[in-house]
Amino acid sequence: MDSKAPWQTFKQAFDAWEAAASPMFESWLKSPFVIGPAGSFLSAYSQMRASQERMMSAWWSTFGLPTRSDQRRTLHAMNELQSRLIDLEEKLADLEEGKT
Repeated sequence: MDSKAPWQTFKQAFDAWEAAASPMFESWLKSPFVIGPAGSFLSAYSQMRASQERMMSAWWSTFGLPTRSDQRRTLHAMNELQSRLIDLEEKLADLEEGKT
């Protein structure tokens, strides 16, 4: 028995299902009865997520702990310092090579 036969059977069945289901799903997704509620849901979810982020930021700052934006600012500053340090090390290496 061929070891690829089960896979080929599955692939043929999936392709047949996709050919039948794809036009139906496409028509549903273009329908204003689906797009309107989906847009409303995404908008409400986005607003809820932003509210949650503000609440968590206030909660962390209440305890004197850094918020996500504080952490990002600190990491950015550390990255800049690291880049400058690497540049200075390269310049120092170039100067030392010139002396020897």
